[in-house]
Amino acid sequence: MATFLNRLGRLAFRRRGYVALLWVAVLAAVGLGALQAPGASDEEFSAPGIESQKAFDLMQERFPGAAADGATARVVFVAPHGQKVTATANKKAVEETVDALGDGTQVAGVADPFTAKAVSEDGTTAYATVTYKVKSSAVTDASRTALENAVDQARDADLTVETGGSAMDSGGGPGGTAEIIGIAIAAVVLLVTFGSLAAAGLPLLTAILGVGLSMFTITVLADALGLSSSTGTLAMMLGLAVGIDYALFVVSRYREERATGRAPEEAAGLAVGTAGSAVVFAGLTVVIALAGLSVVGIPMLTKMGLTAAGAVIVAVVIALTVVPALLGFWPNAVLAGSARRGEGGRRRLFRARKATTPQGDNRGTRWARFVLRRPVPVLLLGVVGLGALAVPMTQLRLGMPGDEAKSTSTTERRAYDDLAKGFGPGFNGPLTIVVDAKGTDDAKGGVGTVRERIAATDGVVSVSQPRFNKAGDTAVFTATPSTSPTDEKTKTLVKTIRGERPAIESAAGASFEVTGNTALNIDISGKVQSALVPYLVTVVGLAVVLLLVVFRSLLVPLKAALGFLLSVLAALGAVVLVFQQGHGAGLFGVEQTGPIMSLMPIFLVGIIFGLAMDYEVFLVSRMRESYVHGESAKEAVVSGFRHSARVVVAAALIMIAVFAGFVGENDSMIKMIGFGMATAVLLDAFVVRMAIVPAVLALLGDRAWWLPKWLDRLLPRVDIEGEALTRGPAANASGDRDPTAGEPVEAGV
Repeated sequence: MATFLNRLGRLAFRRRGYVALLWVAVLAAVGLGALQAPGASDEEFSAPGIESQKAFDLMQERFPGAAADGATARVVFVAPHGQKVTATANKKAVEETVDALGDGTQVAGVADPFTAKAVSEDGTTAYATVTYKVKSSAVTDASRTALENAVDQARDADLTVETGGSAMDSGGGPGGTAEIIGIAIAAVVLLVTFGSLAAAGLPLLTAILGVGLSMFTITVLADALGLSSSTGTLAMMLGLAVGIDYALFVVSRYREERATGRAPEEAAGLAVGTAGSAVVFAGLTVVIALAGLSVVGIPMLTKMGLTAAGAVIVAVVIALTVVPALLGFWPNAVLAGSARRGEGGRRRLFRARKATTPQGDNRGTRWARFVLRRPVPVLLLGVVGLGALAVPMTQLRLGMPGDEAKSTSTTERRAYDDLAKGFGPGFNGPLTIVVDAKGTDDAKGGVGTVRERIAATDGVVSVSQPRFNKAGDTAVFTATPSTSPTDEKTKTLVKTIRGERPAIESAAGASFEVTGNTALNIDISGKVQSALVPYLVTVVGLAVVLLLVVFRSLLVPLKAALGFLLSVLAALGAVVLVFQQGHGAGLFGVEQTGPIMSLMPIFLVGIIFGLAMDYEVFLVSRMRESYVHGESAKEAVVSGFRHSARVVVAAALIMIAVFAGFVGENDSMIKMIGFGMATAVLLDAFVVRMAIVPAVLALLGDRAWWLPKWLDRLLPRVDIEGEALTRGPAANASGDRDPTAGEPVEAGV
C-alpha cells in the first residue's frame, strides 16, 4: 500500500500539469452535464415494510388520480378578541379571502370553512384548505405570493391570519450560510496551524474542488437514480469536512518530511505513502459507516448514505493526487515562513528540522506525558464524564418534529398553535384510517363498524365521515386524537387501535390500516430503533476487522470501538438534554422542545463512527509507526502525539466548525443534526482520542500491540506505516521491531 501510494504521489508531483488538466477537464465535463441534467426528482419519502406505508400504497392504488401528493396550504383565521369568525363582517372578510385564494393556475380548489364545517366550537377560529395541482416543490413563488396577498387582505379586516401546510415549504435545507461559516473558521484554524497562507489555502481549495465535483455528479445522476433535492445535503456536509481534513494530513506530513531536509518530490511521495495510507483506511471506515445506512431499509437514507460515501471517495482520491500535484507547482509555498525565506533555503530547512526534531517537545508531547503519568485518573475522569453526559439518552423519544418545532416568528408555527388552541392539540396530527372492504358483501356496513369502534376508543375525540373510492370497496376517514402528534399518549393510541384490530376486523368483516403523518412518524421511529442494533453490529464489526488489518493488534480496534460508543452515546445524551429537555435550548435558538428526529441516532452513529475512526487511524498509526521502529510502548504514545496531536486537533476543530455552522440554520432538523455532530466530534476528538486512548495505551503497554500468531497469519499485510519506504535492507539489525511478530517485544529487550 505505502509503496504504491508513494509512487502515485511522486508521479502526481512530476506530472502535475497533466494531473491538474485531467481534474479540471473532469470538473468541466461533469459541470456541463449537471447544467443539462433534468435535475433532482420529487420522489416521495417511503419506508417499505411499515404499516403506514402499506396503507398509503393502498390509497394510491384504490384512489387513482386523487392527487394525494399534491401540495396543500391551510389558512387559519382567528377573530379579534371577544368576537367570532361567524360575525357578519368577519365572515364576509373570510369569504372574500377564500375567493381570492382560488385564483391562480396552480390552485385545484379551496374549501370554504363555513361549508366544510371547519369552524371551531367556540366560533373563534376557522381554516380554509387550499389544494394545489402540483407537489410542494413545484409550487411557484408567484403562487405563494398570491396566497400571501390574499392573506394580507384578511388581515386588513383586523383578522389574525396565519398559513401552514406543505405548499409553504420553499425547499428547506441549508442555504449556503453554514458552509461559508464553516469554511471561514476552517481557514483561520489552518492559518494558525500552518502559519502559511498557501498551506492553509491548499486544503480549502481541494475540498471545494471535491465538493463541487461530488455535487455536480449527484445532479447528473439525480434523475436516473431517483435522487431527491435533499439527498446531496449530507454529501456536501461530509465532503467539505473530510476533504479539508484529508488534505490537511497529507500537507502536514509533507512539511514534516521537508523539515528533515528531504527533496520536494521525495517528501511528496513519502507524505502520500504514509499519511495517504492513513487517509485511505480512514476513508474506508467512513464509507463503511455510510454505506451501512442501507441496513435500515429506508430508501432515502440509503441514497443519502451512498451519495455521501461517494463524496468521501472523491475526497480521498483528490488528497492522493491533486494535493501532491499542487505541491509540485509550489513546493516551498506551504512551508513555514522561516523555512522558505532567502537564498539559504537548505540551511533554513535544516534549522526547521532541528526545531521540529522528534526529540523536541511541543504541546502534544507535554499532554501525552501528563496522561502517561496519570493514566488511571484521566481514564476514570473521561469515562465517568462521558457516562454522565450519556444518562439523558435513556429518556430518548423519537419522532419527526413538524411546524411545532419551528420558531414562533414563522407563520407556520403560529398557524399550528392557533389550530391547536381552536380545535384541540390532536387536530394537527389526525390519524388516517384506510378500510379495505374488497370482497365483502356489505362494504358500507363494514366500514361503518370500523368507524364506530375506532370512534369509541379512549383518546379519540372525533372521526370524519368515510370517503369511498369509485369501486365502493375502499374507504378513508380520519380519527382525531385528544393529544398532540408528538405526545407519547398519541403513540399509545396508535398501538391501541392496532392492537384491537383482530376484534374489529372480525366484527366488521373488513380489514383496516392506520396511516397519516403521525402514524408514519411513529412507524419510522420504531423501524429505526429496531435497525439500530443490526446497523451497529454490521458497521462496528466491519470497521474492527479493518482496524485489525491496519494496526495488527487485537486490543486497539476493540478500544477504538468502545471509545466511539462512549462518545456517540454522550452526544445523543447532549442532544436529548438540549432539544428534548430544553436545558440551554435558548443558547442554540431552540424555541420548542420535543422528540428527537427519528433518523438522528442512525445519522449520528453512522457519520460519527466514520469520523471517529479517522482520528483513531491518524493518531494511532503514528504511534504504531514509532513502535515498530524500536520505541517502547510509552515512547510511541509520546511520538504519536508529537507528530499528530496538533494536526488532529486542527482537523477536529475544522469538523466542529463545519457542523456547528448548521446550528445557525432555521430548520430545526438541520440545527439538531449540526449540533449533534459538532458535539460528537468534540467529545470523540478531545476526550476519547486525546485522553482516553493514551491512558488506555499507557495501562496496556506492549500488550496493546499484541496479536495472536494464528490471527497474524490469517490477516493480509498492509504497510500503512510506510516501513518499506523508510527502512533499509538491514532494518532488523538496527533494533526495529518486526511488525509482523505475533508476540509483543518488551522494551529494552
